[in-house]
Amino acid sequence: MKSTYVVAVILGMSLGSVFANQTMAVPGAVDGGGRKVLTFVNKEPPGVRCNGNTQVAAEIANVYRVPIQILPASLAANLPAPSVFYGNELIVADGKDHNGQSSFQIVADALDLEGAPKLSKTGLLFQEKVRREFDDLKSTIKSGGK
Repeated sequence: MKSTYVVAVILGMSLGSVFANQTMAVPGAVDGGGRKVLTFVNKEPPGVRCNGNTQVAAEIANVYRVPIQILPASLAANLPAPSVFYGNELIVADGKDHNGQSSFQIVADALDLEGAPKLSKTGLLFQEKVRREFDDLKSTIKSGGK
């Protein structure tokens, strides 16, 4: 138990330092209820990384109770695309962390550090049959439809 706590503290400190020092003004970063919004900024037209990030948004929506918005780069002119923010805190961005390519685990770690609420049960994307089809879709996107 003690070693798990130490790892969690170290992980929290290292991830916390990554997010705490990289903030930008994100349109709609907070909803009307004062909750931080998870924002995905996509290029126009979206490429492989943007499409992959949109799939991550779907996975997150199946586990976490957070408002999510997907913005085209033209509505977020001063932000890198692709990128992902929680509130105004940068998670991944083109030319920066992970070069704009997020994953469920990267975003989930950021949400967990912030204490984002989870749904009482996971959505359909985590049922075996649906998950297989979803993973096939993600593979097709990553291969450029080939």
